[in-house]
Amino acid sequence: MWLLVRTLGVLPRPLARAAGSLISALTYLLHSRLRRVGQKNLKMALPELSEAERKRILRTVFAGLGRQLAEFSQFPKYTRDNVSKVAVYEGFENFDSAHRLGKGVLFLTAHVGAWEIGSFAHSIYGNPMNIVVRDLDNELVDALVRRYRTLHGNVTFDNRDFARGLLGAMRGGETVGILMDTNMTPPQGVFVDFFGIPACTASGLARVALKTGAAVVPAFTVWDAAIGKYKISFVPALNLIQTGNAESDAVSNTALFTKAIESCVREHPEQWLWVHRRWKTRPPGEPPIYRK
Repeated sequence: MWLLVRTLGVLPRPLARAAGSLISALTYLLHSRLRRVGQKNLKMALPELSEAERKRILRTVFAGLGRQLAEFSQFPKYTRDNVSKVAVYEGFENFDSAHRLGKGVLFLTAHVGAWEIGSFAHSIYGNPMNIVVRDLDNELVDALVRRYRTLHGNVTFDNRDFARGLLGAMRGGETVGILMDTNMTPPQGVFVDFFGIPACTASGLARVALKTGAAVVPAFTVWDAAIGKYKISFVPALNLIQTGNAESDAVSNTALFTKAIESCVREHPEQWLWVHRRWKTRPPGEPPIYRK
């Protein structure tokens, strides 16, 4: 992976994107397990779709991953002057008004479109943020990815230091980007519906937002074929549910955040990472969904 990113990085952008398309097509063909997971997820979440339509969506997902890989390899070449060729803002005023409140912004996002490009371009445009990450298995790849992510002021902190890092950033009025659509396990995760199916979901974002008063702003970086670039789209900050019952409010707001992600995925089903085993953790007594 390290060599692949470095090799794509020396290519001109059009060639890198062509190579990314080829890599994504080969990955789709060769990784039957990922295809099975994607088909399973699509059938559960969007049962009204035909099998042909689900296959089309899944192929498009892989194509999007190839495009993002190619753009990621080009990160060192991007500046404030040319980043608009890759990504532009939509609804930036929603982020700006939330940030001006001074209590910090929780950048609620998901594996939709090009999440790496969104945080990267946001930093180039003068809005660096903190990114919650986990260590990658390969040290060379991990070092390269962290360097690229932080080229323009972004800061990463490990998901194992989630609570402390998040609280510190909010006290400083900073922005933290959190991918909140991955499978979790209790007690860090609580079960809320995602496409009508209970999904174990991280509740830490809701707990921090309730404790600090930080604004939670949904933001997704989606590919717009009409303009041939990505849009970093912000919607107004969510109104948190606050009844005074801390545990109940944490679950209710986690459900609220998950609903915002689901709305984006329903609008752009061909851009979400369907190959992730999102519903792997099951409520007590329920059988597993995925084959090992």
